Amino acid sequence: MLTAVLLSAVLSAVVAIAVTLVIERWGGRIGGVVGTIPTTIVPAGIGLALASDADALPASLAVVPYGMLINGCFLLVYVLLPPRLSHQGGGALALTTVSALVVWGAFGALVMLSLDSILGRIEPMPVALIGTVALGAMGVMIARGPRPAPTGHRSPGRMEIMARGGAAALAIGLAVYLSSLGMPLLAGLSSVFPAIFMTTMVGLWLSQGPDVPLGAAGPMLLGSTSVAVYACLAMWSLPTLGVWWGSAVAWTLSVAVWTLPCSWWVMRSDSTPVPTEQAPAHR
Repeated sequence: MLTAVLLSAVLSAVVAIAVTLVIERWGGRIGGVVGTIPTTIVPAGIGLALASDADALPASLAVVPYGMLINGCFLLVYVLLPPRLSHQGGGALALTTVSALVVWGAFGALVMLSLDSILGRIEPMPVALIGTVALGAMGVMIARGPRPAPTGHRSPGRMEIMARGGAAALAIGLAVYLSSLGMPLLAGLSSVFPAIFMTTMVGLWLSQGPDVPLGAAGPMLLGSTSVAVYACLAMWSLPTLGVWWGSAVAWTLSVAVWTLPCSWWVMRSDSTPVPTEQAPAHR
């Protein structure tokens, strides 16, 4: 158990740091899509395949699209709320983050309670596909609007970058630990906790001002659908091809059929990001 916790925590720290650096380098729109390719889901899927029987694996993977849908609602708060809080100054970040966590908790409890009974009556694949389509549709709707999405205007310091990774590692490590305790609802909610999304949004807001995370939220939601696509593909590839080749095939196909087309669409979209003045970072 300790090995699983440490591996998940370390990988999450690396991902959190990489995502924020990609967004700061390429801007919110392209960086948001590219920075959300399937990452932590790959070792998670391998672990599920090795620890589960053939019937339990599809049911476990079917939850993934809905976990990402819950995280999509979390990101949606960063799109809709900040423009209405311009008068709050430095308090806007705290209020936005707290509101996003409340929304995540409410939707998370509702979805997890509902899926428990749904998966007992319907095959996992149709359930997963419905969640994936809903997530993709939400991402397209949010990402298509003109949003300010400048590249970063201040490089974060080394300690700031490490703090982001540490926060993600702590959150994901705790989630894996709670999952091992066998508490169904708490384990389900903690396993999809948006630690990387939250540390990315907060870190970008603090270092770059509110415009970069505002522009990144929609593309991150769009790009994160590749994780749900990976889960759907892994239901077939892991049992058929084995955990290693199956993971490689599912990852390659999910990037090819979702991440690359979405990146092209964001670059070519008529909804070009609106010009924006560089906002001062809130300290």
